[in-house]
Amino acid sequence: MDRIDPLTARRALTARYLREYPGEAARTLERMAPDEGVASLQAHAVDILRPVWERLSPFAAERLLEALDADRASALLAELEPTVACALLSQMAPQRRAHWLASVDPGIAGELRELLEYPPDCAGRLMSPRLGFFRGDMTVAEASDRLRALSVYDSHTLFLVDDDHIPCGRVTIQALALARLETPLADLAEPIGPWVDALSPREELVEVLGHSRFTDLPVVDAAGRLIGTVPEAGLLAAVQVDAAGDIQAMVGASRDERALSASWFAVRKRLPWLQINLLTAFLAASVVGLFEHTIAQYTALAVLLPVVAGQSGNAGAQALAVTMRGLALREITARHSMLVVLKELRVGSINGLAVAATTALGVYVWSGSWGLSLIIAVSMVLSMVAAGLAGALVPIVLRRLGQDPATASSIILTTVTDVAGFFSFLGIATLFAVLL
Repeated sequence: MDRIDPLTARRALTARYLREYPGEAARTLERMAPDEGVASLQAHAVDILRPVWERLSPFAAERLLEALDADRASALLAELEPTVACALLSQMAPQRRAHWLASVDPGIAGELRELLEYPPDCAGRLMSPRLGFFRGDMTVAEASDRLRALSVYDSHTLFLVDDDHIPCGRVTIQALALARLETPLADLAEPIGPWVDALSPREELVEVLGHSRFTDLPVVDAAGRLIGTVPEAGLLAAVQVDAAGDIQAMVGASRDERALSASWFAVRKRLPWLQINLLTAFLAASVVGLFEHTIAQYTALAVLLPVVAGQSGNAGAQALAVTMRGLALREITARHSMLVVLKELRVGSINGLAVAATTALGVYVWSGSWGLSLIIAVSMVLSMVAAGLAGALVPIVLRRLGQDPATASSIILTTVTDVAGFFSFLGIATLFAVLL
């Protein structure tokens, strides 16, 4: 009987183990030192290693990849499923990522680079890909060692995954710190809670975190595998930047402009909107021109015009700000549009009546004319109702048309409030003059 070489037998048994139990092999390798793990993998073909690598945490996969010989490591990276390779590459330092991309076929490298570039303002851009993948059967001591090796300081949560990297639970850092070292993480786990897709827009992340008691939001790829987390602090910072951009856009400045931007850059970004605003100002002026004869007869009307326009503008700006906030935080959906409009109609009517009473009293004290007081009171109610409706409708309609409400809402609103205020005030005054 021929004697079997022990080394050959050991390799055959290891190959069978890796092929038939890749998930268990991955968990075993994660507990081993990289040099020790690679020693048992180096001699095996890439098609045997690939299923194991796809079940390793990105942290362990990176350490083992670096320990493999260069040719085998490049061949393995090229054979991995693209989303798995991207999860592995995304947590590497930029220099190492460039090195590994340069080591594979240019076609594969191009595909991976494209997948690594997420669209702006989505979860993939905001997430931190450097996170520890933890298993439920790991002990607190093992998890603590891995956390120290990762050196991640902005996360408050450990996410547990199954053999396919699907998130299945979470453990808070506080629970980890207070538990005994031999306690399995599964005993400390809470339900995983909400997660988002890597392509989910920033607004969806804000909505999900706003309705969640958790501070870290897991991000998954198209197959549901965990690829990163969005810390609440990072998301809030991104939202603040976006809100500041909205404020600039609402007044016709570019989102990209900064306080110290070049003068010519500011001029190029602002001037087109100033020209558009000039056209709308001429439109409002033309409304005043329609009632030139009435103003010539009653000069007090010219004095009071800014009062009506100013109050309606303020009312419209309030409605616009609240509606824009609702759209940004996704509090308003298609079925809420009419509710928002009706609410602003009621608010505009009540505020209009209250402001109209105060205005009428002030005008009477100033002019001693009940007629003029009645004219401005009626026009104030009408203009404030129109302003409230415009403040709610303009951003909703722009969003329905696929446009950014922050870009043009204020200019359209200013036009509506000026035209409504001037037309209602001067129109009612002309009507009174004809009747009387």
